[in-house]
Amino acid sequence: MPNVISPFTENLADQTYSQPHQSQNQHRIRFLVDQYLGIEKLHQRLQDLPLQFQNPQQRPWKLIDWKAINLNQIIGINSEIFLSILVGAIDTEAPIRGYTQTSRQYLERLHPQMARFVGGTVGEDGNLLELGLWEKEERQHTPALLKVYSQLTGEKITPKLRTVRGYLPTNDPYQDLYRHGLHRVATEYGATCLYLWLMAHTTGELADVFEELAQDEINHMAKFWGFGVWAFPEISLVQIGRTLIKTRSQNYQRNNLIRTLRRMMGTLNWHSWSLNNKVTLLFTFTYVMHRLWSWNSTLTPKYLQDLFVIRNDARTSL
Repeated sequence: MPNVISPFTENLADQTYSQPHQSQNQHRIRFLVDQYLGIEKLHQRLQDLPLQFQNPQQRPWKLIDWKAINLNQIIGINSEIFLSILVGAIDTEAPIRGYTQTSRQYLERLHPQMARFVGGTVGEDGNLLELGLWEKEERQHTPALLKVYSQLTGEKITPKLRTVRGYLPTNDPYQDLYRHGLHRVATEYGATCLYLWLMAHTTGELADVFEELAQDEINHMAKFWGFGVWAFPEISLVQIGRTLIKTRSQNYQRNNLIRTLRRMMGTLNWHSWSLNNKVTLLFTFTYVMHRLWSWNSTLTPKYLQDLFVIRNDARTSL
């Protein structure tokens, strides 16, 4: 196998096999995680957040030759299973406006700048006056996935209209934001892992699409994760686990992570996946989390305080 170099200069997916072994898949995933989730890169994504509060700038995508995308660029996955995963991702990404506005509502009382970054600004009449940067970047995902599906099948599909969990406040906005924010980070983490996994199982222009999607999700995940560690410094790992697995209020019953994971796996047609594909995705989740915890250990209170308070001169009630 030839020497592997950065996908920024050469597409890793071109150096592969049509039916890779498990060890080859894991090697590719390690390489991608090292490239896109290096500790310094994660710091750069987080350090960018205060700058985006002041002057929001959408991350540009590189040019993609959409017409060059074809089924031969899928590696190590049955094409029908790949297409069903694609449909599941489309249905999950589609209701972006619902996601952004729900998050904005949880944030606006406690951190108006982050609320604007996520969901823009809303007038007194409830109409959206300005898109949030998160929405501007995320709303590119559904059209991109639809283009991929159309190019691979010659057919057009319409995303299913899925109901987004709405704003369900209690009398404790701080805990409301903590619970909602934790699940938002978990969602970004899941999307990051899925798109890295798909990038490792595609070549050429098809891999280029998943590279852009993955970079968006990594960017947002790092920002939400770091912001959450700063905003909730007293929260322990045990509390995080309890919140994700079991909720504290009937209003948050639908926030149960196990229920969310089951829905996601059903949407992605998990029961039809090969054992090799399942193991490789689980490896991706594990390896990405290992990297994130290594990064998390560097997010010291002083570092975060300098980033969000001194550097940004933040004035919040958190």
